[in-house]
Amino acid sequence: MSAPKKVVLAYSGGLDTSIILKWLQTEYGCEVVTFTADLGQGEELEPARQKAELLGIKPVNIYIEDLREEFTRDFVFPMMRANALYEGLYLLGTSIARPLISKRLVEIAHETGADAVAHGATGKGNDQVRFELSAYALDPDIKVIAPWRLWDLSSRTKLIEFAEAHQIPIAKNKRGEAPFSVDANLLHTSSEGRVLEDPAEEAPDYVYQRTVHPEDAPDSPEYVELTFEKGDAVAMNGHEMSPAAILTNLNELGGRHGVGRLDLVENRFVGMKSRGIYETPGGTILLEAHRGIEQITLDSGSGHLKDSIMPRYAELIYNGFWFSPEREMLQALIDKSQDNVSGTVRVKLYRGAARTVARWSDRSLYSEAHVTFEDDAGAYDQKDAQGFIQLNALRLKLIAARKRRLG
Repeated sequence: MSAPKKVVLAYSGGLDTSIILKWLQTEYGCEVVTFTADLGQGEELEPARQKAELLGIKPVNIYIEDLREEFTRDFVFPMMRANALYEGLYLLGTSIARPLISKRLVEIAHETGADAVAHGATGKGNDQVRFELSAYALDPDIKVIAPWRLWDLSSRTKLIEFAEAHQIPIAKNKRGEAPFSVDANLLHTSSEGRVLEDPAEEAPDYVYQRTVHPEDAPDSPEYVELTFEKGDAVAMNGHEMSPAAILTNLNELGGRHGVGRLDLVENRFVGMKSRGIYETPGGTILLEAHRGIEQITLDSGSGHLKDSIMPRYAELIYNGFWFSPEREMLQALIDKSQDNVSGTVRVKLYRGAARTVARWSDRSLYSEAHVTFEDDAGAYDQKDAQGFIQLNALRLKLIAARKRRLG
């Protein structure tokens, strides 16, 4: 690959991406544009601007954008319509953020005339795949630079030495080895590495940053009502809110009650297993409520078909194929299933659990007249079940008769 002339860097303002910024300048002699996305990670982003300027980036080349609404509306909510869980447990908080960051990297490259984008993902993880597959899906000619796969800064000591040699400020708490690595956005907080690498050891409680320990949660339950329209939450406790506002408020509620903790050993796309500690308080409540409203508004055929494709859909997101035609095809099917998924769900929060306790909708398929143990007034003729059973038993009877005949 020829040396790039101008690079858009996904920049957090932290030590690693600041080193990458200076490395790009020294390695290629290129112009660098920084892009910092506010995805609800809860950090002040102005220091990223100041750090970029300190490292010689012109103000016109510093992009800091609030993407919380776009992230929730166009990425988290479509995924929630699918009830997506990777390996049956993980709500894909890191995975779903990467395509949006990649999208803006490519768009900014086009706006500024840059011929390359760069990211700070390592060569061992999934994020490198997610960033790059997304970038190539959006612009097949874009160059992608992954410094962790290229440079010889293979240890913390070498990184610190590089930073010192190039006058990159190093916070005191960054000089030692961090106890674990953190990624955060509006949907979740992910912690992994170092103190968490032995899956036989329970994660220390200080790792958890977004949720109280369920044992320390309030001794009284709290209820929240979520209203849905076509599969998307539109109101909380009767108050209409934007997607990001709903998720923000649910995070506060869920965090207070210890909801949404997960200790998972997962299978990375690159082949290895890794252990992560995830906190997804708002997303856990949202998923529970969405399944609650689907219970009364989706027919069995639609619901079971959705459940059958969900693992494939979740795997596509986890592996970085958000912009693939197969994900878009599945999304179209999922979105069609949500035409009548409207109504309200009441969820009970208590000591780490979020449980649906009530749901109602004017589009409900639930018929009390058909399921009642009392007089159904002719709504259902129980004699009809005999023929239904006999027809479904015919195949089984023939198989049993053959087994008896053959001994």
